[in-house]
Amino acid sequence: MWKQPPVVAVSVREESVPETSTWPAAIPAVQQLLADGLTLDPGITFLVGENGSGKSTILEGIALAYGMSPEGGSTYARHATRPTESPLGDWLRLQRGIGASRWGFFLRAETMHSFYTYLEENPSSAPEPLFHEMSHGESFLAILESRFDSPAFYCLDEPEAALSFTSTLTLIAALRRIADDGGQILCATHSPVLAAIPGATILEVGPWGMRPTAWEDLALVQHWKSYLDSPQRYLRHLLG
Repeated sequence: MWKQPPVVAVSVREESVPETSTWPAAIPAVQQLLADGLTLDPGITFLVGENGSGKSTILEGIALAYGMSPEGGSTYARHATRPTESPLGDWLRLQRGIGASRWGFFLRAETMHSFYTYLEENPSSAPEPLFHEMSHGESFLAILESRFDSPAFYCLDEPEAALSFTSTLTLIAALRRIADDGGQILCATHSPVLAAIPGATILEVGPWGMRPTAWEDLALVQHWKSYLDSPQRYLRHLLG
């Protein structure tokens, strides 16, 4: 049977439209999302931009509107430590895909430690990896093996933070497999390696809002190429 992706489009709840002077509505990319909505392509979509550009806020808002825990985990996880999420998720309405999976997983680097504790305190019938006994990167790879196993909706917030170059390649293979099987991925990233996945949609986030951009035209990619070509050109300005 033909299926749509888990999320077809994102729009704003008319009764929830906030003042654009309030946070996070004041962020240009969030303003654009609230004004115009967002059509999410099947497969893989990357949000790429500087710190503070709004990419993680948008990712979090969509994940919460989907029904995921704000601190990461699946649509069935309900752990919480200290609420820090923005109200964006309450402002959004998702158009779900016909026949698509309702399951999803939200991977965010800064809260995975508490998610591992939640899993220990709420064990499932199947044995879990001993996440707390692994390195940060090893535990991320174990999550890939144990959770990224179905064509569902996956939100990832800067997953490269824990990964080496080689492990990032492992993540690329996992995301490509999920997309090829009919899953959908929305990922905020600073990694030019990760964003280079063939066929992915890239939205560059900044003062202009959000705009589709080819990988080779990303400011991120151009800066990394220039730095790796001649690091001293950058460092002499920083280090005197």
